[in-house]
Amino acid sequence: MIKKIALITDGIWPYVLGGMQKHSYYLCKYLAQSKITVDVYHFNQSDLDINKLEIFTEEEKKYIRSIVIDFPKSNNLPGHYIKASKQYSKNVYDKLISEVDKYDFIYTKGFSGWYLINQKYSGKIKCCKIGVKFHGYEMFQKAPDLKSVLQQNLFLRKPVKEISQKADVVFSYGGKITELIKNIGVAQNKIIELPSGVEASIIVKNIRETGSVLKFVYLGRYERRKGVEELNKALKQLPDNLKFEFHFIGPILNEKKLSNKKIIYHGEIRDKSKLNNLLQACDVLVCPSWSEGLPNVILEAMANGLCVLATNVGATNILVNEKSGWLLEKCSVSEIKNSLVKIISTKSEIINSKKQSALELIKEKFTWEKLIIELIEKL
Repeated sequence: MIKKIALITDGIWPYVLGGMQKHSYYLCKYLAQSKITVDVYHFNQSDLDINKLEIFTEEEKKYIRSIVIDFPKSNNLPGHYIKASKQYSKNVYDKLISEVDKYDFIYTKGFSGWYLINQKYSGKIKCCKIGVKFHGYEMFQKAPDLKSVLQQNLFLRKPVKEISQKADVVFSYGGKITELIKNIGVAQNKIIELPSGVEASIIVKNIRETGSVLKFVYLGRYERRKGVEELNKALKQLPDNLKFEFHFIGPILNEKKLSNKKIIYHGEIRDKSKLNNLLQACDVLVCPSWSEGLPNVILEAMANGLCVLATNVGATNILVNEKSGWLLEKCSVSEIKNSLVKIISTKSEIINSKKQSALELIKEKFTWEKLIIELIEKL
């Protein structure tokens, strides 16, 4: 029976922003709700007081101990992030080693457990099982340009492969990610498949029926692998007579914005209520990424009653199928354009049916209240 876990992570939301960090927050929260003690080893990149842990309830905080370790400063030289991450993993090890025999399981995120995993694998220490999660293993997925390919090949693939092979357990979201993990030499019996999810309390009760104008939405920052370049080109090629709106939510660069009255830019929205209200006013989330893990934006959009157009990468296909949306086989301008045209011409009742299916899927399989029980059973 698991009673105490060390969660070694490269930050938890909202002290560090990102999908991996949001996943760490939910792990902490729901393990604590299950009365499992969590020692979380993390750092702060915000102006918030990390020692207060105000994002958790008083009851949850009874089971959470925060061990703060500063992330090493780095420069802009090639490979700086990997070097800083390796040093961070050593700093974590130095802080954790005196208590390593107190844990029933050690859950590491990304490179944060690198040094610890190496020490155990080489026989220098003995401890409980150590699991690692690299989320989408994006460095082994297709890259959008030569610069990304070089970064993946020169700096990321080798250490990720090494850490995954040496860990006792490797976590996968499922979908295509499990095959990626097996292809880099990890045995099937070491892989634990478990998706991410949302809190049941945020799921809407009913979908909003599609109106006379179909509303698409892209949610996220501008990042090359997210497919915004291809999406913009596809939007430019859409016939003028098509009736639709396209909403961008997130910090999109001014030079990447299109001048079109059908396209609305909302900027970054941190207010959760305002963000959910805007999502609920839309119909189709568009996520045309080159590579992904299991995108939080898709989970949150479906929880708000939207169906989804997304690229079939990572674990996206465990959420998006012909019942809940449309899958792109690759991030290409022609595929995105043709899919947008097809969706705009689709009858409202079919759109509504897909939205309803997406909502039901989230309710049934992708809530943290259910997922944490699965996790505990599998550890």
